[in-house]
Amino acid sequence: MRTVGVEEELLLVDPDTGEPRAMSAAVLARAEREGSGKDVFEKELHEQMLEFATHPQSSMESLHAEIVRCRKEAAGHAGEIGCAVAALATSPLPVSPSIGMNRRYRWMEEQYGIATREQLVMGCHVHVSVDSDEEGTGVVDRLRPWLPVLAALSANSPFWQGSDTGYHSYRSRVWQRWPSAGPTELFGSPDHYHRRVADMVETGVILDEGMVYFDARLSQRYPTVEIRVSDVCLHAETAGLIATLARGLVETAAREWRAGTEPLDPGVSLLRLSAWQAARSGLAGELLDPRTMRRTPAETVVHTLLDHVADALEAHGDLERAREGCARLLRDGNGAQVQRDLMRRTDSLRDVVTECVRHTQA
Repeated sequence: MRTVGVEEELLLVDPDTGEPRAMSAAVLARAEREGSGKDVFEKELHEQMLEFATHPQSSMESLHAEIVRCRKEAAGHAGEIGCAVAALATSPLPVSPSIGMNRRYRWMEEQYGIATREQLVMGCHVHVSVDSDEEGTGVVDRLRPWLPVLAALSANSPFWQGSDTGYHSYRSRVWQRWPSAGPTELFGSPDHYHRRVADMVETGVILDEGMVYFDARLSQRYPTVEIRVSDVCLHAETAGLIATLARGLVETAAREWRAGTEPLDPGVSLLRLSAWQAARSGLAGELLDPRTMRRTPAETVVHTLLDHVADALEAHGDLERAREGCARLLRDGNGAQVQRDLMRRTDSLRDVVTECVRHTQA
């Protein structure tokens, strides 16, 4: 059974005002002193961010439990120094992000200017194990049209610098400012994949392979495919759903690769449009159907995704869990819809943030 691991980036905020706080170094230091931060919590580009990584899990129940535990530990460490954690993919309130004191981050600031300074965005990355680079490349090639559906399900960033953006996932639009981000062409083989990555590094536009921000890529550190399109999810159960669907997509793609089924190839231009549509409307409007690249009601596209991965999900015992999770999101809304509902009720972005602190632990 394929293992799955999740990396989540959380926003550090003032528990009373909801304003972002540049306290990551203090939170990490506390976690290290208590011995609970090793191999779990990491620094990120901005000091208002805190990242954690789960251990690989084969059981989705175990993965969900670890996400909940890591969020609880992050909240505990943050609370001890007077701040809180919120699973928000952008800050609803205005913020001037502080870049970490790190040679890599300073290089990025010098190279990319305002794009680096404004990159206070929080994502969720899912690692799914693969048997080889050959299988991994076959999977990456076959995932591409389906990834915007994961982005729509996870969308959790409607506000930016104190305003409603009109998007469900504005994080993804900010993320696209990186020159290496986004969908990819078909690679066909590991040699082509690694050659393309090496050529990108050789341009000098990016620092190293770690800055190859493909929507789905072969991990540098682990024998996994890393899927990078999702906002950090407001609720832990949604993060678990995204991980469940990601494993289903990887297993389905691997089966297609082994069977010699050719990948769908709508082209990078249409994949970009599909990603934009998912960011704009989330689950509230239409998405591009991965098979036809035509506008289709979001609910229909979500069910198309479930049908596509049903055999793989059933083989892992995850089909009913995935169906229930998707039905819940379609009924109750994703994180972006929850945030907008809170804003309509309270007319206060501060209240939105402080309420989302509570949702993060729910």
